[in-house]
Amino acid sequence: MEAGGFLDSLIYGACVVFTLGMFSAGLSDLRHMRMTRSVDNVQFLPFLTTEVNNLGWLSYGALKGDGILIVVNTVGAALQTLYILAYLHYCPRKAKVIQTKSTQCLSYPLTIATILTSASWCLYGFRLRDPYIMVSNFPGIVTSFIRFWLFWKYPQEQDRNYWFLQT
Repeated sequence: MEAGGFLDSLIYGACVVFTLGMFSAGLSDLRHMRMTRSVDNVQFLPFLTTEVNNLGWLSYGALKGDGILIVVNTVGAALQTLYILAYLHYCPRKAKVIQTKSTQCLSYPLTIATILTSASWCLYGFRLRDPYIMVSNFPGIVTSFIRFWLFWKYPQEQDRNYWFLQT
């Protein structure tokens, strides 16, 4: 196998694995909502933006005939729809990170998954020389760094999962 073919396969695989992992990260939020029958510590905006993103990428994948884009975004759209419906079912009010000075409602695993997914898709777009893939995934990298900053700025003292972000 030639070096470019192996690298392309590696990037392709990373895109699929990281993307499906990111979409699955909402399952823990779904479980939390079902168990507590509330949306405490769960944010709606990531579900909504990911749903819109999935539908846009699904359309682009269909136009381009790119099977990887079609498959991962079909799965993503289905999961995001499930998360949104569950959120709307259990939602009495919304929580704010800045107002409460708490990152309790932010998902650290989702932040990790988002940066890995966005970075791998940017690399995939770079390898294909497709600016639409690169540019549209760059905001995921930026918003992940913003969430990392929020985790650093408003650390959760009782949760040791974020100890390496605290100074």
